[in-house]
Amino acid sequence: MLRKINPLKLNKLQLRTLAIAQLLASSSDNSYRDKLNGDATILYLPTLHGDHVHIGGNIIKSGDISGFTNPSVWKALERKGLARNDLVDVALTDSGLSYNTGVKGLSNLSADRK
Repeated sequence: MLRKINPLKLNKLQLRTLAIAQLLASSSDNSYRDKLNGDATILYLPTLHGDHVHIGGNIIKSGDISGFTNPSVWKALERKGLARNDLVDVALTDSGLSYNTGVKGLSNLSADRK
């Protein structure tokens, strides 16, 4: 059965932020997975490298990560059960990890910009 894209009707900034957080959470170098509740805590956020950031083998435009510093984005993701955010940690819930954002084209900078 196909999962509906964006069933919780997140806005574009929330979708991009969640998609990038999913990318970060997919790497054991960037996250810790809690075996009890399935949450993935993001250990660190990437730092800007000019006009982009590196996440694994992906190059993401700096504008696409603006939601990480926006408290309203995290409040919305928390309210919808997709993330937990406190002053120290950001974690995606199991629902947040599997949410179908439908976001494509985040790593659209050329690989020679490393």
